[in-house]
Amino acid sequence: MSAAGRLQQFRAQASAIWAGMAARERSLVAMAALVVALALLWWVGIAPALATLRSAEAQRHVLDTQLQNMRALAAQAQALQALPRSKPDESLIALESSVKQYLGPGGTLAVVGERATVALKGVSGGALALWLGAARSNARALPVEARLVLNNARTGWDGSVVLALPAP
Repeated sequence: MSAAGRLQQFRAQASAIWAGMAARERSLVAMAALVVALALLWWVGIAPALATLRSAEAQRHVLDTQLQNMRALAAQAQALQALPRSKPDESLIALESSVKQYLGPGGTLAVVGERATVALKGVSGGALALWLGAARSNARALPVEARLVLNNARTGWDGSVVLALPAP
């Protein structure tokens, strides 16, 4: 039997059952069907839309904050790109100065060609972050490799950071 034939058979059975019911039973069945239809409409159509509306404002605030952060980073990148190219000697001097200023005795600089390796021993996270910012902006040195480990005493970071110095 085809699907259309089964559908016609189902309709005929439903009509017969409906016709056999009393008026009060029909109204109760109709009310129950209406309640089920309204509940289904609520759960499938209205509740998800309301949940989206309730969370939209919070999501907008999060996205606005992310957009502001991205714009600030873009402005910072453009400012760094706009800076005049520095000479390799100036970059090296600025890098040495930043190591002494921010890392102190916890940082040791070794330069080979256009690469500088800074060995770290017990450097705090804040000092490391400040030094990386200064190395990037003042010395125009780009970190290309970092091997950092939080030491056992939890007093700071140990490891090394390799920086690419600007080309002549």
